[in-house]
Amino acid sequence: MPEAVTPSPSTTKPLPSTPKPFAAEDEAALREALKRCSPSTFEAAVQFRKTGNAEHVPAVVIGIIERFVEPDLRMKLKDADDDLRLIEDLGIDSLTMMEIVILVEDVLQMSINNDELRNLRTVGDVKTFIDCKIRGLPLPKPTKFIPIEHIGAVMPVQPPFLFLNEASVSSTAANGKYKITGQEFFLQGHFKDNPVMPASIMLEALGQLAVLYLLEGAPTEPGKAVSSQMIFFTGCEGVRAHRVCKPGDILTLSIKPKRMKMPLATFEGSIRVGQEKAVIVEEITLTYGFVEAANSPVPINGMHVDGVNGNSVATATPTPLRAAINA
Repeated sequence: MPEAVTPSPSTTKPLPSTPKPFAAEDEAALREALKRCSPSTFEAAVQFRKTGNAEHVPAVVIGIIERFVEPDLRMKLKDADDDLRLIEDLGIDSLTMMEIVILVEDVLQMSINNDELRNLRTVGDVKTFIDCKIRGLPLPKPTKFIPIEHIGAVMPVQPPFLFLNEASVSSTAANGKYKITGQEFFLQGHFKDNPVMPASIMLEALGQLAVLYLLEGAPTEPGKAVSSQMIFFTGCEGVRAHRVCKPGDILTLSIKPKRMKMPLATFEGSIRVGQEKAVIVEEITLTYGFVEAANSPVPINGMHVDGVNGNSVATATPTPLRAAINA
């Protein structure tokens, strides 16, 4: 399922399957290089250098990133949240990123081209990139960050029934955020004097994120595009609500595709508030269809966006409200 960027030969050249002998002086040099990193980072690096086992790489990468992050932001890395953004969430600028890369190259004994760094926006991007380099796999397409303006332009669902403030989409997952403002129309009656976000609306938000994945991240047939007017909810299973969510809470939404074979797409999903689980869904299933890529305008507030050129064209028909989830 994951789409891959066609790489240059140097991008996919794997590291030797048999690691070089790891002598005492190598361990001393490694200890010096990682002296400001945690002991667990050093141990993971030693095991990787001795065995070449790529399973140790995420711990090394996270530990090196943590070494360069401000102390008050390091707690965010404890759960190794892959959708953490390097710049916005962790305060890593371009020069700091270069320091991280140089240390990763030294510790893992690999070479990274500057051009390969341009698409690394999240912790997950970095871990996936390093893992692909080590295993000699094609690099996946970069994570696409989608602001609210673009979400509104492509989604068939519109305010006040749109529950995504921002989102990121890759070939393997989608993540989003929604802040409960307290001004939502349904909170006037749910509940009296005790506004609580309905669990059914949280399922709707996850369904909308799955719709966005189909429109922005899902693989398609050549010359085809997923039609925003042909995506509908068919079912969900294994739903568990773990936490009451109220105004002021920021919902962090995540979905991952489990099975995709047109016309059905099944996802697993979750919502957190901070590090607390709010909702878990084992399966959300949508039905979808393709249209010709050259003829896939997205209607939006009396306009539509040309599917090829992105030009706005006037149309007399307003966007119909399509329910992604009707829980």
